[in-house]
Amino acid sequence: MIICTSINSFELENEDQVSEWITFVIHQENRELGEINYIFCDDSYLLDINIKELKHNTLTDVISFDYSVGDIISGDIYISTERVDENALDLNNLFKDELNRVIVHGVLHYCGYKDKTDEEKIVMRSKEDYYLSLRTF
Repeated sequence: MIICTSINSFELENEDQVSEWITFVIHQENRELGEINYIFCDDSYLLDINIKELKHNTLTDVISFDYSVGDIISGDIYISTERVDENALDLNNLFKDELNRVIVHGVLHYCGYKDKTDEEKIVMRSKEDYYLSLRTF
């Protein structure tokens, strides 16, 4: 089950399509869907989580907490829509495209992909691009 909640004014317009797409991604990675909670928030809310939980005093677009067990993917993915919007502008990208990248990014972490090293970042970006190219919305 995929649940989307907004604690700011953001509303995900195509929630059903996003859920179907993320479920597809999980199955393509030979995993099963447990429960994923997407929580859309603002910069200050996510900064507070970053400071309290990860001891990082920096803004970020996404923080994910992985509760997966074996091949069953579960977790909470917090997304700052403010940060996504600013990143989209900085990258000359559409908000919806940047949002979908962040949405799939969190799930790819749950599937075992990392992005700490340059090599890991290349693999992660390649996976993101691949699954973004398969979106039908």
